[in-house]
Amino acid sequence: MSTPYPESTMDNSIENQILEIEERLRLAMLHSDVSALDKLLAPELIFTNHLGQLLSKQDDLAAHQSGVLKIREIIPSEQHLQVHESFVIVSVRIHLSGSYAGTSSEDDFRFTRVWVLSSENTWQVVAGHSSIISS
Repeated sequence: MSTPYPESTMDNSIENQILEIEERLRLAMLHSDVSALDKLLAPELIFTNHLGQLLSKQDDLAAHQSGVLKIREIIPSEQHLQVHESFVIVSVRIHLSGSYAGTSSEDDFRFTRVWVLSSENTWQVVAGHSSIISS
């Protein structure tokens, strides 16, 4: 695919788009904004949480909608992006506090997400993984 822009300009533009959409995702998670999450998560999402459980998009949306997952705080401290031809990989360290099924938690996590362009030309997460960072 040819582009009228130099590769570095294209990469910077994509990086800026992903940084913006990562912030939209953070806010959607923080506020359990199911409508925003629905747009940001691909229908075929595969997410492995810090307990090793495999979750679908429907599982993630249901946890937010039902109140099973309640996030009080999400503070990113570092973020790494790899821009590829048809996808972007993001690794972000986050301090997260909240509760899941009534059990409170406050830990540092590492999230890895794979973003791809949807058929509507919007970025969506198709795969993700989280793990707790040990002290």
